[in-house]
Amino acid sequence: MGLPDARRLGLQAALGQAVVTVVGALVSLAWGPLEARSALWGGGISTAGTLAMTLIAFPRRTAGSALRLLAAFFAGELAKLLLVVALLILVLKLTVVAPLALLGTYGATFLVYWILIARSLPRAAPGPRGTNGTG
Repeated sequence: MGLPDARRLGLQAALGQAVVTVVGALVSLAWGPLEARSALWGGGISTAGTLAMTLIAFPRRTAGSALRLLAAFFAGELAKLLLVVALLILVLKLTVVAPLALLGTYGATFLVYWILIARSLPRAAPGPRGTNGTG
């Protein structure tokens, strides 16, 4: 997978996470407005982290050495981690939240991220029929 494909996958993941966030908030609205807002916070924090990681780790311009690309990837991961932690701290300190709705939607958006990555992996070619793979 090339960098443009990785960037596209990251942006698709962020879009999928945003959709799951809205759906989670709408479902949580059945329990009340606090739960719906908490779901928006949880999903929004995860989505923001994915978007930050994607934009930093996979820039539009892909020229550079392997070391530079690796450094960009780790910078993106660090930015994601710091942003998610900072936003969680801010939300928990400054607002009242329903923890189950916040963490549930955060977890659901995390699953979107990993499912998209798993689906993008190349599939192994099947071996010849009737053999045990030894030739």
